[in-house]
Amino acid sequence: MSEVQTGKNVNLDKVQERIENHIDTISTYTATPGRGTTRLTYSQEDLLARQYIKEKMKEAGLSVREDGLGNIFGKLEGSLKDAPSVLVGSHFDSVPNGGAYDGPAGVVAGLEVAKLFAENGLAPKYPLEVVALIEEEGSRFGGGLMGSRGMAGLLTEEDFKTLKDKDGITTIEAMKKIGLDPSLPKARDQKSVKAYLELHIEQGPILEEKNIPIGIVEAIVGLTQLEVTVKGQAGHAGTTPMDRRSDALVAAAGMIAQFPELAAAEGNGTVVTTGRLQVYPNGANVIPDQTVFSVDIRSGKEEHVLNVIRKVKELAESYHDNGVEITIEQPLYIQPKEMNKEIVSLLKEKSSKLGYPSYLMNSGAGHDAMVFADYTSTGMLFIPSKNGLSHCPEEWSDSRHIAEAVQILFEAAAELTEAE
Repeated sequence: MSEVQTGKNVNLDKVQERIENHIDTISTYTATPGRGTTRLTYSQEDLLARQYIKEKMKEAGLSVREDGLGNIFGKLEGSLKDAPSVLVGSHFDSVPNGGAYDGPAGVVAGLEVAKLFAENGLAPKYPLEVVALIEEEGSRFGGGLMGSRGMAGLLTEEDFKTLKDKDGITTIEAMKKIGLDPSLPKARDQKSVKAYLELHIEQGPILEEKNIPIGIVEAIVGLTQLEVTVKGQAGHAGTTPMDRRSDALVAAAGMIAQFPELAAAEGNGTVVTTGRLQVYPNGANVIPDQTVFSVDIRSGKEEHVLNVIRKVKELAESYHDNGVEITIEQPLYIQPKEMNKEIVSLLKEKSSKLGYPSYLMNSGAGHDAMVFADYTSTGMLFIPSKNGLSHCPEEWSDSRHIAEAVQILFEAAAELTEAE
């Protein structure tokens, strides 16, 4: 593999300025102006963001296409015929009222890597592809990591078609509404991808506390998401005695209140979160007859994830009484994943060569990289998050740190594509 000396040809100030412009522009594509970023998959905000990303891909000299999921690819062809691509990117959807950096920072990093290839006149042997992935957060259709799972063939066509948002709109209907073609191929041949590189904000406090600008991810925690449905009996809030009620919300609240104890009993960084709760019929003077809530379980060791799943199911069984019925579905389960050791070493080498202090670490959050880890050689960089905050309007990362990470990814991508 050829060694490419590219660092001296990077104007970091210029890269930083472009990054700030990209982040600022993409952040305007939100359904909640002034209250953080809300950019749900296949929404009008998604459409505006994808138009911008595709435009910038073309400006960097990339050929652009979208797949049957709505993932965006910008490709710089290589000199080797039918050679596998080196992918660089992340996701561009958001949680409701989230931040401007979670996902877009990695997409922008990919755009900048491609821009640096063009500015340095690099001709890769293996193609370089910038990728912008959909529905990593799972905020609209649940489950999460949909773009990468679909690419890897882990989401069947039938399962994809049956997914609906909270308003009953299917993926197919939503895609067509913004002009996407769901009939295009979704799964991608594993042989067509040589490696996947992703930059992401840390979403935690470690790098900032250590005053280290670059985190090199060695492994990503395992995670699962459960959807719990509690069915009871509706009734009048004023005329139904307390001992005659089958209150779905009271049962749900009783379960949720015990989740912190389940996590604490496992230890080893195990966490359990309920972030979504829907109450029906949602009337102030009506006893709820149904609640649906999420249970997000994460741990660095798979045994702890499995233990919590078992305990949640046992807890649910204990609430099957007094007219209350509980069902549990598991839309997502991903084992803890290790990043490719050779790419971890490559990223560490490039970081050291450029003079950027780095820190080997694990990720407590799930990322598309954990799907790609079973699909191709995968590596991931973190940059610090101010006060460790993420998934909120206050989320912020220094554009200089992003620029430095871009320089590392540029060096790594140049070597992996054997650019000359």
